Amino acid sequence: MTPPVSQFRPPNPFNMAEYFLDGRVDEGLGEEVALRGEGAAGLELTTYARLQARANQFANVLQDGGIEPQQRVLIALPDVPDFAAALFGTVKTGAVAVMVNCFLPARRLAEIIAYTGASVVVTDDRRRDEFVQACASFRRRDAGGGEPRAPSLLVLGTGDGSLPGNDRCPLAGAATEFESFSSRPDDPAIWLFSGGTTGTPKAVVQTHASFANTTELYARGVLGYSSADVTLSVPKLHFGYATGSNLLFPLSVGGSAVLFPQRCTPQEVFRQIAMHRPTILVNVPTMVNGMVSSPDAANQDLSCLRLATSAGEPLPPSVHRCWNDLFGVELLDGLGTAEMWHVFISNRPGDVRPGSLGRAVPGFDVRLCDEEGVEVAPGAVGRMRVRGKSLARGYWQRPEASREAFQGEWYLSGDMMTRDSQGWFTYQGRADDLIKVSGKWFLPAEVEEVILAHPLVEEVAVVAVEGKAGLAIPVAFVVPRAGEPRGPDGDRGALEAHCRASLESYKVPRAFLVLDDLPRTHLGKVDRGSLKQMWADRGE
Repeated sequence: MTPPVSQFRPPNPFNMAEYFLDGRVDEGLGEEVALRGEGAAGLELTTYARLQARANQFANVLQDGGIEPQQRVLIALPDVPDFAAALFGTVKTGAVAVMVNCFLPARRLAEIIAYTGASVVVTDDRRRDEFVQACASFRRRDAGGGEPRAPSLLVLGTGDGSLPGNDRCPLAGAATEFESFSSRPDDPAIWLFSGGTTGTPKAVVQTHASFANTTELYARGVLGYSSADVTLSVPKLHFGYATGSNLLFPLSVGGSAVLFPQRCTPQEVFRQIAMHRPTILVNVPTMVNGMVSSPDAANQDLSCLRLATSAGEPLPPSVHRCWNDLFGVELLDGLGTAEMWHVFISNRPGDVRPGSLGRAVPGFDVRLCDEEGVEVAPGAVGRMRVRGKSLARGYWQRPEASREAFQGEWYLSGDMMTRDSQGWFTYQGRADDLIKVSGKWFLPAEVEEVILAHPLVEEVAVVAVEGKAGLAIPVAFVVPRAGEPRGPDGDRGALEAHCRASLESYKVPRAFLVLDDLPRTHLGKVDRGSLKQMWADRGE
């Protein structure tokens, strides 16, 4: 049975660092393990007290450097304990944390620094030169006027990723005590980048209270996080889904999180599971598919897991069922957005339907509406809108987009879904991904599921492109299973016949292009905009 909803009512002032970190030390859990990792000597464990001290060092260095409340601190670190310390240290000062993928190209980093107007950039010395160049390309003007200046660059030594500093670390010698800034619940705390599949990402301004609200409603109320839980995440911490599920959620209850900086592959995930024996695996559909397709999947021991979650992209029912057959671990698909910070539709432990996103998390109101804003009947496709206490304040410097997406207490998403009479949601695709052929609309997810069922196909994405006559046509970009042939257009005849056996003719792709990998956005989603450009570059 789902626990009763705990309506979160934040005090004022309220600083999320105290809720997620300082509160555990105050409860006497200072010597309990907060973070788990791997170093040269084997397992490395970081206690709550040590993480708090390191976060306080970050806060003192930032404050001594002149950081002020609401200024932005760009955190570009791999998944190591210092990421967590930098995040908490930033919000302790009242400044705003902006989390980005530390492996983005230098050009993209420079664009993000300029867009966010960051006062400080935190990274490590693996990409020092690129960050120096990115920071130097932007000049920020202080609010009080004066000469524009580049953001400060705080570079940490890589070492082995452990918390204890060394003489090269700019935090060495900083005080380990810090009194957190008295933030208000609705003050900005973290900027998250929206996870659309096309267009330029927008910075979503999220508040201190939002993070605690979803933790109470989803992490505790639906997933039942407890101090016994050890979490392991496929997506990295700069992705809000992972920030919550693999850092904030476990720390809120005295649990622990596994952090590893290595590139995530099925083999690495299996290795991390064997080493740390987590109880919760935070997953995404691409890795779910990679894990079940691994040649040694049947030999893996996942018995330590009490559940796994999936979000970020649609989870094909066939892949979900294969996961169940191979591993026997409950996989809870769900949906969340940066605009509402985290998951607000989810399957429940003991109540899972493959192919469905689940039901609304108690405390969130989710509706499906037509173009006029009228709620659609059960079974009809509608555009999602949601309200709840995790609603963001808007997009940074995107007033038109903010007015369109944030209407009063509602967030209007571009996600298209159906809901049955029992409240179960099924994802149908993004409104901007809809394909119209011969005057008829359809959603690419339906076609992708059919193609994915072909035994030669590992991954697929179907997009609408402009054909020779200027009309939209569906094209499938296919990644074959390992060892399968990779011709210029794949085995078009076999794939087309496979589609025609299950789909109406107007939904059958007009071309099948074979790729080694599908392009991804900064959050790991299929970059459909890049696929359309790829087709355009062919000149067909």
